[in-house]
Amino acid sequence: MNKIPIAKIGKSFGVKGWVKLHLLTDFPEQFKIGKTFQSDNLEVTIEYINLKNNTIKFKNYNTPEEAKKLTNKILYANKHQSKKDIKLKKDEWFWFDIIGCKVYEDDKLLGTIEEINRINDIDYVIVKVNEALGYKQKRFLFEFKRHIVEVDIEKKEIKVEGTIPILEAS
Repeated sequence: MNKIPIAKIGKSFGVKGWVKLHLLTDFPEQFKIGKTFQSDNLEVTIEYINLKNNTIKFKNYNTPEEAKKLTNKILYANKHQSKKDIKLKKDEWFWFDIIGCKVYEDDKLLGTIEEINRINDIDYVIVKVNEALGYKQKRFLFEFKRHIVEVDIEKKEIKVEGTIPILEAS
């Protein structure tokens, strides 16, 4: 999948077509005036944005009635464009690069990352367990920052520590 959900449009705000914006990304800097995003079968272009109060106005949506048509729509970014627009810091990765990586602890393949969920500002990795290990559990999760030792996006491999007891207790 080439598109990434980055925001959900909320209710209309004011009388000029503004809407609330609920961010689903750690990179709000990608929301700039003139930038166009996909949402279902339509494209919307930012006319004005206020990230301090998470409100946004799109071109050609000038009344509350027009803006209400966007409520609950998801805005998507393109993976390629995101990599171009967003400069990651050391030890930062895009979730879409982490998903699909093999997880190893002590050179033992524990499984493959299926998804990442954020709960109370903590990122949890959900791993599909390697069936060859013989565990009855199909999946387990662990806290990303706490257990990650090394990430190699090119090889699609992640080395962890302290996750085998979590797997066994799952």
